[in-house]
Amino acid sequence: MKAALVLLVLICTLGSVQAEKLTQCTANGFCYCVDRGLSEAVEKNVDTIRKLLAAEKAKGKAVGYLSIPLSTLGGGWFNENAKTAVETKARIEARLGASAAWVLNPGAAEFALPAGATGADYMLMWTKVLEGPDGLSELDFVYFVGPSDYARHFGLTGAGDLERLESYYDEAAKTDEKLKAVGRRAFRDYYGLRASVTFSYGSHDEWNIVRAINQKRREVNANSGLAGQMGIMFDGQPAAPGLYETPVVPGNAGVCRP
Repeated sequence: MKAALVLLVLICTLGSVQAEKLTQCTANGFCYCVDRGLSEAVEKNVDTIRKLLAAEKAKGKAVGYLSIPLSTLGGGWFNENAKTAVETKARIEARLGASAAWVLNPGAAEFALPAGATGADYMLMWTKVLEGPDGLSELDFVYFVGPSDYARHFGLTGAGDLERLESYYDEAAKTDEKLKAVGRRAFRDYYGLRASVTFSYGSHDEWNIVRAINQKRREVNANSGLAGQMGIMFDGQPAAPGLYETPVVPGNAGVCRP
């Protein structure tokens, strides 16, 4: 009898959690299983960010988006990813000219959603930002972070990089107790062997989103065609032509499952 009661409570609890989730899709058909209770926060952030983009474009700037792994996952550490995002944004703007270009950093604290938000909740928000109101985007380019961007952050030189990362971890762990939960070897191997958008769920979605935007631009703006596409850079270099039309495995995208 007691076991049956526990099972009933569990079923009711799971049903309640499931009832709080819903599938939301964007202008270009990207769908996510998100928390119903975060809808207002997502829309508020989207509105704020769109106004920010419009203000930068009104200054005559080329406006870009930084795609970077942010989550603590697989040996990665949010704090290091957030630092790398700030540094990479500054480097891109310096390279292009601060008066002529501005980059949106999705890791900025002012764009955070309430506690408990999942990758799908964030990707619904960023997909809406990337696509713009009409699915054609208000952005001029997207920069996908690669290994050399992380190498700059950690001061890797191409000689003893994994050893340097071990030393970096040891020093950082002295003042950051939470870093110890990541693990020294996992940290070393992630940042030495895998750190880039290639291993990010969100960045995989963002690659597919940008590809879909460019396809829509080619179809809608017949006069500009290929020349009207959004610029794409990976690891500091322009993407090869064929990659503009090549999808990747999705990350967080997908409908709610029973």
